[in-house]
Amino acid sequence: MHRILVINPGSTSTKVSLFEDEKSVFERSLFHDAPELLRYPHVNGQMEFRRGVILDVLKAEGIDPASIDAFAGRGGSAHTQPGGLVRIDRRLYDDTVAAVGGSEHPAKLGVMLAWSFAEQYGKSAFTIDPTNVDEFSDLARITGIKGVYRVSHSHVLNQRAVAKFHCARSGLEYTESNFIVAHVDGGITVAAHEKGKMIDGNMGADGEGAFSPTRIGSVPVLAVLDYLETHTPEELRLKCSRAGGFVDIFGTSDSDAIHALVEKGDPKATLVWNAMIYQTAKMIGAMAAALSGKVDAILLTGGLLRFRDVETSIRGRCGFIAPVFSYPGEMEQEALAIPALKALRGEIEPHTYSGRDVWQGFGGMDL
Repeated sequence: MHRILVINPGSTSTKVSLFEDEKSVFERSLFHDAPELLRYPHVNGQMEFRRGVILDVLKAEGIDPASIDAFAGRGGSAHTQPGGLVRIDRRLYDDTVAAVGGSEHPAKLGVMLAWSFAEQYGKSAFTIDPTNVDEFSDLARITGIKGVYRVSHSHVLNQRAVAKFHCARSGLEYTESNFIVAHVDGGITVAAHEKGKMIDGNMGADGEGAFSPTRIGSVPVLAVLDYLETHTPEELRLKCSRAGGFVDIFGTSDSDAIHALVEKGDPKATLVWNAMIYQTAKMIGAMAAALSGKVDAILLTGGLLRFRDVETSIRGRCGFIAPVFSYPGEMEQEALAIPALKALRGEIEPHTYSGRDVWQGFGGMDL
């Protein structure tokens, strides 16, 4: 029997699961309101806080960390990577700490925590489909500023897990299907999946797409420049990923509290909530264009799908594009655990982190 601890830090939570082979022994999701996490100016500063949360869960469950065979952590922030299982080594850990990929998202802590536990107890550490898997088409990369490019920063792990689950349930092949997948939670990302590759999508933690409980979403550039006349770049950078959206407007990232106001008819909460869902629907429409309208299904996932009006609103605006399916919550814990288990059994060979970006330019063109 193999024991695998799954560590999944998000923008508003820490999810911890223990698997014994394929069986989930327990899963805990601990909510962290944004003001609690904003006590740490940098994401890396949350390391000991999140580690303490994990150790508290293990203690409450009577699990000795030394009895665990492998630690699987959600990842991101290093150089862009291909999809699949990756063994966490020192180079990946160091690049994640340094955020060489440019995106400061709490998902990076999954790699950092898995590595630290593995080092302490002499065990293996893995990550799979981190937020910086890059399969973009060149058309999706170009911006109107020479030398500035779009890259993939998305909820790759859950989006891909949900797409594959939908395929298994519907008798489809992921590598032969086209989907638009929307992950709607503390952060919101929408991507076009074309025959097994995520060819386009918004850079959710970089100030692109719909605003969300913790993120500002897309803002006109000139408005941003005006904002910077009275605010620092550091303040704006923080709002892109951790202090924007509901946090800036309401002072909390607690979606339950905001939706409770919506249910009571509060005009401010209702307007902001509906604007967030409206902007998400617009992103889905954009990804339909990226797929030339050839969309087999629209798949909705993420924590905010627990509110039925999210699905109803998106279905009403986007149902003309393709059938809409809702998978509330996320499938990330098992998606992290099972490949790690297969690696421990010698059934698959993990990738080794290359330390360089997947994409290396436009074939010599000066763009």
